[in-house]
Amino acid sequence: MSETTTTNTTGSATTTEALRERALKLDAADPLADRRELFALDDGVYLDGNSLGALPAHVPARVQDVLTRQWGELRIRSWEESGWWTAPERIGDRIAPLVGAAAGQIVVGDSTSVNVFKAVVAAARIAGEGRDEILVDATTFPTDGYIAASAARLTGHRIVPVAPADVPAALGPRTAVVLLNQVDYRSGRLHDLPGLTAAVHAAGAVAVWDLCHSAGALPVGLDEHGVDLAVGCTYKYLNGGPGSPAYLYVAERHQAAFDSPLPGWNSHADPFGMTPDYAPVDGSARGRVGTPDIVSMLTLEAALDAWDGVEVDAVRAKSLALTDFFLECVEAYVPAGRVTSVTPAAHAERGSQVALRCDDAESVMRRLIERGIVGDLRRPDVLRFGFTPLYVGFADAERAARVLAEVLAETAGA
Repeated sequence: MSETTTTNTTGSATTTEALRERALKLDAADPLADRRELFALDDGVYLDGNSLGALPAHVPARVQDVLTRQWGELRIRSWEESGWWTAPERIGDRIAPLVGAAAGQIVVGDSTSVNVFKAVVAAARIAGEGRDEILVDATTFPTDGYIAASAARLTGHRIVPVAPADVPAALGPRTAVVLLNQVDYRSGRLHDLPGLTAAVHAAGAVAVWDLCHSAGALPVGLDEHGVDLAVGCTYKYLNGGPGSPAYLYVAERHQAAFDSPLPGWNSHADPFGMTPDYAPVDGSARGRVGTPDIVSMLTLEAALDAWDGVEVDAVRAKSLALTDFFLECVEAYVPAGRVTSVTPAAHAERGSQVALRCDDAESVMRRLIERGIVGDLRRPDVLRFGFTPLYVGFADAERAARVLAEVLAETAGA
């Protein structure tokens, strides 16, 4: 991975004034600027939406209705009268346009980890006999690797860790499944979903993508690029709330062959028949397992209202402009040599976060948070700043870079 060390060009009052003025002009021209008022934010700068999205301000009232009227008054009747039973597919169809999928291919429920397990095992079964390798992104979020290893033990496959760029060379006649993250959670590097999916298919294997750090931040194009299966969380850029349910995408062409390793009563063709033998329902509902987590699920449904009328292409354009501007401000403000960007400079290789390698990162992030600049870190030395275009503005980016420079100047030589 190439790295670019930032340099302090001037750091002068003139530079600061010019960057602040540019930020104000960019915010004034931002077509998504009005979305910010939909969220419950304080006067700080929240750059950790790639871990937990901000609360859409209308959600508490909607959840109150779920608790007091739907549960408190209607009680069991809400499974039908309030649409509880159909929520996993209904909310899946709300998410579908945000990841480039047609309706009927996404079901919401369970955690990302559980959905990774379902997807990898089902993919191995779809791939068929004679293929015994599961290629796993060697840089993946740890849980994906843990789950894939367990799935491999269950299905008699072996795990082959490989860097995403090396996947084409690692593919072969024994490859059954390839599990990849679209965006690296540490560095923010965006991997080539179209090209890698095509390479996987050319080798006769099944592609499974983790969209946790891309859905809601950039166009994904699941249908357009022929992705087989995908999973993702909803509490980051989709702002569904802490622990909000994840989702599972099963391409329509694979739904009849989708053999879930967790065949629960919710995915039975006759769920209330209570028969001893399992018969799977048709469609994406095959990804359901047990009783849905209704309160969290309906919280997510309410949160998705913030996306009404928003085009993902506009989100992507603002994301790239924000991260470009933040990096420019860091270069102008931060003392020379104090941070190194590990986020790719090329737009085609960048997600919606900026990761800066920094000595004493834990202490620096703690001081930033004390001053109202909320990011996070990945030990031992990476500061992460997530840019959620629905509520982060250019003035936020300028302020975050300026406070970062102040903190680093104060800690120089400490």
